[in-house]
Amino acid sequence: MSSPFSSSPPIKPRTPAGVMELLPPEQIAFQRLLDTIRRNFERFGFLPVETPVMELSEVLLTKSGGETERQVYFVQSTGALEKAGEGLPELALRFDLTVPLARYVAEHEHELAFPFRRYQMQRVYRGERAQRGRFREFYQCDIDVIGKDSLSVRFDAEMPAVIHAVFSEMAIGKFTIQMNNRKLMRGFFEAQGIADPERQALVLREVDKLDKRGEDHVRETLTGEGFALPAEAVARILEFVKARSSSHADAIARLDALVDDASANQALRDGVAELREVLELVRALGVPEDHYALNFSIARGLDYYTGTVYETTLDAYPQIGSICSGGRYENLASHYTKSKLPGVGISIGLTRLFWQLRDAGVIDVADSTVQAMVALMDADGLTDALDIARRLRAGGINTEVQMEPRKLGKQFQYASRAGIRFVVMAGEDEKARGVVAVKDLKREMQFEVAREELAGSLKVELEQARVLEGR
Repeated sequence: MSSPFSSSPPIKPRTPAGVMELLPPEQIAFQRLLDTIRRNFERFGFLPVETPVMELSEVLLTKSGGETERQVYFVQSTGALEKAGEGLPELALRFDLTVPLARYVAEHEHELAFPFRRYQMQRVYRGERAQRGRFREFYQCDIDVIGKDSLSVRFDAEMPAVIHAVFSEMAIGKFTIQMNNRKLMRGFFEAQGIADPERQALVLREVDKLDKRGEDHVRETLTGEGFALPAEAVARILEFVKARSSSHADAIARLDALVDDASANQALRDGVAELREVLELVRALGVPEDHYALNFSIARGLDYYTGTVYETTLDAYPQIGSICSGGRYENLASHYTKSKLPGVGISIGLTRLFWQLRDAGVIDVADSTVQAMVALMDADGLTDALDIARRLRAGGINTEVQMEPRKLGKQFQYASRAGIRFVVMAGEDEKARGVVAVKDLKREMQFEVAREELAGSLKVELEQARVLEGR
C-alpha cells in the first residue's frame, strides 16, 4: 500500500528568519568561543546556572510590558490551544537571562550562599523584525554577583577584569572597556537644572546615542520639541559627555576635576568616589591601562542600572558597537521577594558578535575536531583498524575509522574535505614490522611511527601546531 504522502511535493528545506545555523567548521569555531568564555568565567569563581527556556508568563513579564511584551514569544501546546480562553498563554520563552536570574535567586534565596556568583550561557528569544544582523534566537553569556542587603562597589571592578580575560584569550584584536557611573551622570544633570529623575532618564538615553548617531543628532533632539533644553545647557552636556580618558592617570585627573568644581553636588561626588575606587581596583587586578577608559557618554539605555556601567568595543571595528555591556543595579528581584538583592553583571551577546566578527573576517573557520582518521586498506583489516583507533582515543586523539574499504585516494579526499589532519594506515607490511604509516595532510608529508608511540607522536605534532598558531 502506498504512503498517503507519496504524491505530495517535497517541502523546501529552509531555516526560519532570524536564526543562525552553521556548518560544522563554523560551529566548531563558535563552540570554541563558548568554551573560552566559560573557562574564564569559572577562573573568576563564577558558578554555572541554567534556567528553563520557558518561564511562566506572569513571572517573565513583570518588569516589562510595552516594547518588550510585543517581542515575546508565547508557548502553547496543541491541547491548550483547544481550551484557550481570555488572557495571555501560561508560558513564554525568555527574552533575556536577567529576569530568569531574578526569579531563580528569589526562589532559591535560602539555599544560596551570598554574594552569589553565577554564570549562565543559554539561548534567548525575541520577536525581532527580520533584518541583517538581528536575531530572534541568540546566545547570551552572562555573569552576575548578587548580594544580600548590600554589595560592595569592589565587585564592580571584577567585571572589567573578566572582560579583559575573555577577549584577550579570544584574540579578536585590541578592545577598550569603557566605563561610567550613573550616579555621576545624574549629579551632573542636576547641576544643569535637570532634576526630575524621569527627565534625566530620557536625556541619558539620548546621550547614550552620541557615538552611534553623532553630536548633531543629539543636539537637535535635546534642543527640539519634547526636550526643549536651553542651548547653553545642551552645549555643556555635549562638552561633558565627549570626555574620554587616555590613560589611568588621565582618568583619575578627570574625576578629581569634577569634584573640585564648585557646582559638584552629592550625587556627583558619590559617583566619582565609586568610579575612582573601581578604576584603582581594575588596575590592581592587572588590566592594562590601554584596555580601559572613562567615557561619560556611556549610560546604558535601561533605567535598571544605578551605578557603574560598562561597554566594550573593538578598536579596529567600531561599527560593530558594544561587544559586552552591563552595570550595577540596586534590587534584582523586587517583583519576587521583599529581600533587597543588589548586584552587578555583564552580558556578551555571542551570536551577534560571532556573526559580525565572521562578517568582518576576524573569525577563522576552524579545523575539524576529528584529529586522525584510520584508513581501511581491505575488509580483513577492520579489526586491526578498530584497535588502532581505540589506542589513539585512549591517548587523547579524537579519531574516526573508515568502516568500509575503498580506494585510498578516495579516503584521503574524504579526510581532506572533512578537515582531518592525519590519516593512519596499516597494511600487512606495516603490521608485520609493528609500525603504522601516517599521512599528514596539512604538511603534505608521510612518515612511519611505532604503534606504541603513535598517540604520543600525534600529540606532539598537534601541540607544535597549536604553539605556532598562537592558540
